[in-house]
Amino acid sequence: MDFGRGRVGPAMTPDPEIDRTLYQVVVNHEEQYSIWPADRPPPAGWRVEGKPGDKATCLAHIKEVWTDMRPLSLRGSSPG
Repeated sequence: MDFGRGRVGPAMTPDPEIDRTLYQVVVNHEEQYSIWPADRPPPAGWRVEGKPGDKATCLAHIKEVWTDMRPLSLRGSSPG
């Protein structure tokens, strides 16, 4: 790996302009959202919400629906 010459190491994330991964939105029991590769089952404790799409589409969906970042367990107990 020679990072000085434009090569990408294994830990580098793909360029969003060329990322062809199909993602899905996942949500946990605290109503916290994330994206996950659509070709893999969601992690334990998470469920799929909505349809798969590219990264930008999934993140736009999360931005639209996740308006309160507090975990569900805290929303009812504190003013907000």
